[in-house]
Amino acid sequence: MAAAAEDEEKRPLLLHLRRPNAGGKDDDSGCGGWRACLLILGTELSDCLAFAGIARNLVSYLTGVVGESNVAAARDVSAWTGTCFLTPLVGAFIADSYLGRRTTILLFLSIYTMGMITLTVSASFATSHLDTSSDGVLRATVFLGLYLVALGVGGIKPCASPLGADQFDDDAAPAARASFFNWYYFCINVGSLLAATVLVWVQERAGWWLGFGIPAAVMAVALAAFLFCSSLCGLRASHTPPGSPLTRLCQVVVAAVRNRGVELPGDSSLLHQLPDGDHRIIEHTDQFAFLDKAAVVASSPAVAVVSPWMLCTVTQVEELKMVLRLSAVWPTVVFFFAATAQMSSTFVEQGKAMDTRVGQLDVPPATLSTFEVVSILLCVPAYDAVLMPLARRVTGDRRGLSQLQRLGVGLALSALAMAYSALLEASRRRRAATCIVWQAPSYMALGAAEVFTSVGLLEFFYDQAPDTMKSLCTAVSLVAVAAGSYLNSAIVAVVAWATAPEKGGGGWIPDDLNQGRLDCFFWLMFGLSCVNLLAFVFTSTRYSYKVAN
Repeated sequence: MAAAAEDEEKRPLLLHLRRPNAGGKDDDSGCGGWRACLLILGTELSDCLAFAGIARNLVSYLTGVVGESNVAAARDVSAWTGTCFLTPLVGAFIADSYLGRRTTILLFLSIYTMGMITLTVSASFATSHLDTSSDGVLRATVFLGLYLVALGVGGIKPCASPLGADQFDDDAAPAARASFFNWYYFCINVGSLLAATVLVWVQERAGWWLGFGIPAAVMAVALAAFLFCSSLCGLRASHTPPGSPLTRLCQVVVAAVRNRGVELPGDSSLLHQLPDGDHRIIEHTDQFAFLDKAAVVASSPAVAVVSPWMLCTVTQVEELKMVLRLSAVWPTVVFFFAATAQMSSTFVEQGKAMDTRVGQLDVPPATLSTFEVVSILLCVPAYDAVLMPLARRVTGDRRGLSQLQRLGVGLALSALAMAYSALLEASRRRRAATCIVWQAPSYMALGAAEVFTSVGLLEFFYDQAPDTMKSLCTAVSLVAVAAGSYLNSAIVAVVAWATAPEKGGGGWIPDDLNQGRLDCFFWLMFGLSCVNLLAFVFTSTRYSYKVAN
């Protein structure tokens, strides 16, 4: 039986799709598996198509249609984007505390769809040539739609990937689950690519009402499909939330502090634990021993029922330990996203200083980011079909690479991308004209790095999170993207301040890059990436993986 299950894991994705229950969390009722995952992947593709369709061209809409200044538009886009990265914490908390992941997605899909419809209505207002007295109505409609979308994003992003992973059994199909995360990220980038090409063209050429109307219709179809096809696809719901997971964590801290003077027993079996046979039991580990005091049973309790703020189970204590272990890895991933943030900042500035003519075409520097998406779309199937089976033979891990090994490869690739960019910039400064195509390897290296680190991060934070906090931990992993962008902004600001006196002006990154030293900035990012990689190796070699029950 075990050999048969392992053979099922090694089958390609398309075979799984023809046999929808293969390799998944399936029983005689046919629940879960790849058929259920197709519904989730379609929902995520729709989400990314709509979100990127707004984000890619929102500045143009606010300035050209709503009538905002460049400064106001930039401010409003930044505020909206930041909100989209924070609302997943709200959606994840609701899912893990009250509604569960499937119901949360359904609720927030409805909000998302209303937001897209509202944006489409705002574009219709603009094309109706309303007089200036209605400008307030137009602005109110636009921002109502934008923030309904931001709220909808908050319920889908932290719940979609965990719900998809829930369709596979914890023990029988780790490779199938890893494959799901690969294709989940593939769908994200397909949606982004379609938005950056097709939707932006429609918005500019055919009109904003159609440019917003298409993703609105796509979201409405996704909502209807999720509502009516969940049973048909055998979508398995997540566990019934036991209440706020944050309260459970706080109870451990309070109980441990209250029992700080109590001695720990030599035998961990004497600690307070859930009844034998409970599927939620998490075995005791030796790390963070102080927290174990929250589970020490008093020799003669004063009351029959002890408050959870005074006595916790070992399982509850271990949940907090899991969160602490994840929190040690999280900062190293933040710097990875600071490195990838160069694609939308210094890489574009570098491209503007290069020869943008390729044959008869004049290539806008920002369009080079297409190489990142193409790299991801090529690397995901290659990783799933080629690298994973080869690595499985070498390592013996059914995932191919362990989760932390996968993260580490991505961090190393991002460092190499910074080194290549530094060498390219030094070459550009020496030569009169360097073709912008030479930037493509930088984008492609970072795209490959995302396949390892971004996808691995989703899988790692899902797999190593407590069962009661999988959506919240997924949301925290997504917040790392925003944190990386803020960190990059801080690094650029510090570099500008520290190097400005050297040139008496712009320092390493002036307006005219020929008068600066952007190559030094990239070498700095390479050095910091190497230090970050060493910190990751130090942390990962001491990491204790979650033990399956």
